[in-house]
Amino acid sequence: MAKKLFDFIVFDWDGTLMDSTATIVKCIQAAARDLQLPVPDDAAAAHVIGLALADAMRAVMPDVDPKYYPKMVERYRYHYLVRDHELPLFPGVREMLGDLAQQGYFLAVATGKSRVGLNRAMNSANVLSMFDATRCADETFSKPHPAMLQELTRELGQDMQRTLMIGDTTHDLLMAANAGAAAVAVEYGAHEPELLATVPSLYSAKKVADLHQWLTENA
Repeated sequence: MAKKLFDFIVFDWDGTLMDSTATIVKCIQAAARDLQLPVPDDAAAAHVIGLALADAMRAVMPDVDPKYYPKMVERYRYHYLVRDHELPLFPGVREMLGDLAQQGYFLAVATGKSRVGLNRAMNSANVLSMFDATRCADETFSKPHPAMLQELTRELGQDMQRTLMIGDTTHDLLMAANAGAAAVAVEYGAHEPELLATVPSLYSAKKVADLHQWLTENA
């Protein structure tokens, strides 16, 4: 099928392609518990998913002594590494990526994960070869700064006006807006549909099958 609007599709990772939201929330809470700090509730912990890790810790616990943030990052990584090999892709993701690649789209990932963390997750899921480029929060500015999309489009020689960002948080949608790219939201990840609706997007998918169908018919 001929491409209509886009040549380049960029995905967030956690909560968009990988079913990791609940695990990330639990790891943030466990890190706070380890340090005997106030434990953020599920909604507060989920809200910061997608940000660079240090930024996420500052955002989820703004009132604690800043000396604790590096320790929070360390404890979070400890808890996450114990669990990350168990995390699956959402059902239908592998088929969707394969279909998009076959249709000739350039595919990329823009994530708040570290480079080491993303590579480990992509290798574990056996999807590294499906992507033309990736960008991580420890390599450039964190979302919602537009740098990830700017760098990815430059790297692959793509036009921002024909670039689509897909993600499960307002951080993803705002990054797209700041970069001048289009955006599609997914409702099965970290941010509730009501929050996602506060940032304009072309479409909001309730599940991967809906996203795959929308991309097939519209992208």
